[in-house]
Amino acid sequence: MTSGKRSIAIVEDDSVLRESFREALNASDSWKVTGCYGRAESALPAIQKEPPDACVVDIQLPGLSGIQLLRKLKPLCPQTQFLMVTVFEDADRVFEALAAGASGYVLKKDIDSKLLESLDDVVAGGSPMSSGIARKVVQHFQIPVAEPNEEYHLTQREKETLDLLAKGYLYKEIAHELGVRMETVSFHLGNIYRKLHVRTRTEAVLKYMNRQPDA
Repeated sequence: MTSGKRSIAIVEDDSVLRESFREALNASDSWKVTGCYGRAESALPAIQKEPPDACVVDIQLPGLSGIQLLRKLKPLCPQTQFLMVTVFEDADRVFEALAAGASGYVLKKDIDSKLLESLDDVVAGGSPMSSGIARKVVQHFQIPVAEPNEEYHLTQREKETLDLLAKGYLYKEIAHELGVRMETVSFHLGNIYRKLHVRTRTEAVLKYMNRQPDA
């Protein structure tokens, strides 16, 4: 690493955008790019071998997704800070990324003006987000909390499904983890949504985690 500069890796399948990130970071006073990857599969062993200070990861990658990569890397590289970049601003993807260990979430439309600022914020202990993303997170955390004595009468398998949702698992990963078919996961989710009176996985997890009737 160049004197005083922090190391950073880039995982982005768009070659033009990847090179733009590299040029901007190497031209800065704070960062030195130590690796650029177009696929998660090539990034995983390299980053695991020499963990950088930070990593910029696109969520939508061919093959293994950015969130799946993050879920694998974060336990192996606990000191590395991960900034997710994406065109998506739906709440479920935000929640999946944060649950997997992301420190920040920036939309690609904002990245030209926010890349360096967001990375500096991440290593300083902050959690940068595009304003639209931040608003969605706030809205979801404003879901009314259930009364402490409210019971949802979830089955053990439904609770296991919710636990995996809270960890950011995708539906097919939940099916694999529980040893059931996707149709069974969908059936459990339908029951969970009905019992908790919610419409999305994010609302379900937040409402259930805030319940704690026996705490």
